Amino acid sequence: MTYLPLLGILLVVAGFALRFNPLLVVFVAAIATGVLGGLSPLDVLGTLGKAFNDNRYVSVVWIVLPVIGLLERYGLQERARTLIGRMHGATTGRLLLAYLVARQALSAVGLTSVAGPAQTVRPLVAPMAEAAAERQHGELEHETREKVRAMSAATDNVGLFFGEDIFVAVGSILLIQGVMQSDGVMLTPLQLSLWAIPPAICAFVIHGFRLLRFDRRLGKRVS
Repeated sequence: MTYLPLLGILLVVAGFALRFNPLLVVFVAAIATGVLGGLSPLDVLGTLGKAFNDNRYVSVVWIVLPVIGLLERYGLQERARTLIGRMHGATTGRLLLAYLVARQALSAVGLTSVAGPAQTVRPLVAPMAEAAAERQHGELEHETREKVRAMSAATDNVGLFFGEDIFVAVGSILLIQGVMQSDGVMLTPLQLSLWAIPPAICAFVIHGFRLLRFDRRLGKRVS
C-alpha cells in the first residue's frame, strides 16, 4: 500500500488556499492522483472520461446556468427585490424560514434538484433576503450584506442535508444501510428514512431559531 496518491488531497487544499481556479485545481489534482497511483496520463484521462460519460446528468448544469444567467440579465433579481419591497410583513429571517420549510419538504419527497445555490439562492432567495433587510434597516454595509447572503446559502444547505434522508430512495440512505450491514446491523431503507425525521425536525427548530435571532442581530448591527 502506498500513500502517495493522497498527495492529490494536499494539492486541492493548497490550490483552494491560494485561490486558484477551482476547476483547474481539481483537474490537476485528479491527474496527479492517478499518476501517483500508477496510471499513465492517458489512462487517467480515460478514467475521467468514463466517469463523466457514466454520469451524463452532470451536463445538465451547463443548461441550468445559462438559463439562470439570462433570467438575471433580464431583471430577475430586480423583480424579486421589488416583490419583497411590497410585502410589509416580510423580514430576512421570516423569508429564509419559509424557504427552509419549502427546501426540506421538497427534499423529503426526493425533489432535491428543484432548488439549490445556482437555481434559487443566488438569483432569488439571497436578493429577496437582502431586499427585506434593506426595507427594514435601510442601506446595508458590505459585511452585513455578505452575512445575509451566507445565511441564505446556509439555509439551503440545512434544508437539503436534513431533508433528503427522509426520502427512502436517496443515495445516502443506501450508503448508511451498507455501512450498518457491514457492522452486522440489519436495517431497511424505510427504517432509516423514519429515523431521519427526528433529526430533520431538530434541524428545522434549531436553524429556525438561528434565523429569527439573525433578524434581531441584523437590526442591532444596522442601527
